[in-house]
Amino acid sequence: SAPRCYLNKQLHGVRVLKGEPAELSFTVSKHGVTGTWFKDGLKLTSMDGVRFEKQGLVHKLIIDKVEDIHAGKYRFEGGDIKTEASIFIEDPPQVDRVLLKNLTTVPTVAKAGQKVNIKIPFEGRLPIRAMWLKDGMEVADDTRVRVDKTETFTMLTISSSERKDGGDYKVRLGNDSGVLDINLKLVVIDRPQPPAGPIKIVESSADNITIEWQPPKDDGGKPVQNYIVERQQVGKSDWVPLGETPRSCTTFTTNKVEQDTSYYFRVRAVNAEGASDALESHEVKAVGKASPGAPDPPEIVSASRDTVTISWKAPRKAGTSRIAGYIVQKRKKGTVTWLPVNNVPIADKKLKITNLKKGLQYEFRVAAVNAAGVGDASEPSQPVLAQDPTKSPGGVQDLKVSSSDSTSVTLTWKRPEVKDGSDVKGYEVEMRSPNSLNWTKCNAFPIEMTTYTVKGLQGKGTYFLRVRALYDSGPGEAVELEARIEAAAPVVPPRLLIDNKVKNFLTIKAGNTIRVNIPFEGSPDPTVTWLKDGLPLPNRATVNTKDGTTQLLVGAAEFTDSGTYTVELQDGSGKRVTFSFQVQVTDIPQPPGAIQLKENVPNTVTVTWEPSASEKWENNLYYTVLKRESPKGLWHVVGDLIYTNKFTYTRLISDRDYYFSVVAKNELGASNPSETVQPWRIRKPKVEFRVKPQQYRGVNQGQPPRFLVALKPHVVTTGSECRMSCAVGGHPPPKITWYKDNKDLSNDPAYFCTNDFGVCSLVVLGVTKHDEGEYRVEATNELGRAFSRAFLTIKGNN
Repeated sequence: SAPRCYLNKQLHGVRVLKGEPAELSFTVSKHGVTGTWFKDGLKLTSMDGVRFEKQGLVHKLIIDKVEDIHAGKYRFEGGDIKTEASIFIEDPPQVDRVLLKNLTTVPTVAKAGQKVNIKIPFEGRLPIRAMWLKDGMEVADDTRVRVDKTETFTMLTISSSERKDGGDYKVRLGNDSGVLDINLKLVVIDRPQPPAGPIKIVESSADNITIEWQPPKDDGGKPVQNYIVERQQVGKSDWVPLGETPRSCTTFTTNKVEQDTSYYFRVRAVNAEGASDALESHEVKAVGKASPGAPDPPEIVSASRDTVTISWKAPRKAGTSRIAGYIVQKRKKGTVTWLPVNNVPIADKKLKITNLKKGLQYEFRVAAVNAAGVGDASEPSQPVLAQDPTKSPGGVQDLKVSSSDSTSVTLTWKRPEVKDGSDVKGYEVEMRSPNSLNWTKCNAFPIEMTTYTVKGLQGKGTYFLRVRALYDSGPGEAVELEARIEAAAPVVPPRLLIDNKVKNFLTIKAGNTIRVNIPFEGSPDPTVTWLKDGLPLPNRATVNTKDGTTQLLVGAAEFTDSGTYTVELQDGSGKRVTFSFQVQVTDIPQPPGAIQLKENVPNTVTVTWEPSASEKWENNLYYTVLKRESPKGLWHVVGDLIYTNKFTYTRLISDRDYYFSVVAKNELGASNPSETVQPWRIRKPKVEFRVKPQQYRGVNQGQPPRFLVALKPHVVTTGSECRMSCAVGGHPPPKITWYKDNKDLSNDPAYFCTNDFGVCSLVVLGVTKHDEGEYRVEATNELGRAFSRAFLTIKGNN
């Protein structure tokens, strides 16, 4: 019986990395079988890097180090049985290991203003796509930053680096065999920013002035070493150095001042790169010692027929020295003369005043004393009647809590029933916590209304509140109640709810509206801030924030509205979260300028044109060149994705007219064409020549298919036309078959295939998102096969 062959399935149709070993083995059913190996239909007798082995029933084809020439379909024949296996060579982008380790582990450090060049050589199957990203956004060329890419390297160039250029970068290299991501860090060091202000005047006197500031928000990438303090006298131009402080000290005291003279102070932060710009203070005057401010009005603690006890609190402003004591004064109600109660300051903040006349009303006031003297006196206390205490007048009625939240309680009550003719002068409200027996007064002056809101309470707790009516004879009976405050809503850190609906890059047609909605959460409600290119929004932009969504709205977008927009959330603790996205305002390009044709190289024509005016604002503009051979013939694309203003067409035929047209394109569409008016013709030279017979050498009949020009990736917008082309050689002429995601497109009416003397094209009219994917063209003849792949990416119109 005929021998049977068994395929080693583990290596059937696998993809092998370039440089790795590969092995194909087939097992026959009996000894004595002589097998033959074929590659792409050609019999293999010898091939570089390939060896054949036979071990018993097993026939092996071994490749020690796979190269591009080893890719193809292999066949083993033994008897009348044939079996096949294919090897696909994968050659993904690669970078030298030592360079890759240095890039990913050692940050690139540059000083501000220096030129930065980061060059990354690579290897792999062409074409290799290279993309640079910073903080998740693709790096775009501008006046300072440029990204270059050749077939062997990619390079980031920053002509004059700035602090904002520092950060995390990712270089993404990709081809048909895979993707390589390289993460690297760029650090740009500079002088620090000025210290954070404003400069505070901690103390000012005739002898010295003490100032205070905050560290800079950005230390320039190097630790702050110290601060330099200078002083300028008002009316003079020179600055006088006062001294330095270490990085840990942000206060400075100078005694180089003169009384009643005004000064400015400035502070600079210093790191290893130099000193920052200065933070300057407002005008500061060296004045003598200041006396204390006025305390709050004293409170009546108790009263009898000839004594009254009062108490008070220290003033909010103590002056330039500590408070030594207090002076108390009294006067009869209705008079203007204040009489001293004590001539020597007392340290206590409570005093019993004696020797008062029964039946008279008195008022009291207090002044604090320090080294500068007696300060301002307080406002008078409430009038108090000197008489023995009697039964307290009636209390308020129907005291209750009308409303409350996590920080406040609102009380309401009714006037007390007064039987002895006493007149209510007002009300006072007091409170205490369950852990204290001391009552705190809530209102500084008598309340005239029968309602009051106690504010500033801590969430989730119980408080005791009481209300008393005030009479000429003193406060009435206190009415008390217990109030419980519920817990505040749980604190939720601010968070931006970014999903797939929120894009990192928006392309807006000029004149349309920029409208971006960003949902967020946070409790309490965070503060929402919008910025454009790091600065406040222009007046044309409006922001509306409510119900957990903030909206940016710019009507009738202009080209100046292009840029980076940032939304920032900040809660009460200072925690911030941000999200940035780019907006590109563009329009259908304006047509190119006049076209000129020149024959710089014999039998070719170089087409040059004036740039489209849209190049001033459009970063992704490119050109397409078309030609036709009669004034009313069909236009054919001869050049696409051209980013310069020049194109050379080589396939000219003498004594034939050519007309050329150029259109500018971007993501939104194509401009009106700019066309040549007169035809272009290359005249065939009329020269005499002699034909010298040559010896006939025969025709080379053995040429397997090969790609002279491979397919290239395409990026087109929805609804436009896509033309993918390649050039194929081989004899006999290869059969061309197109595939999309491994599906044969030969009989698909949505695709139009052409083959003009080896120049093969696939045309997709009116592309949709459905057309996105991997396309493969396969060339086959009886001597073998070859293929080329490329990816088609579809972008939307918005």
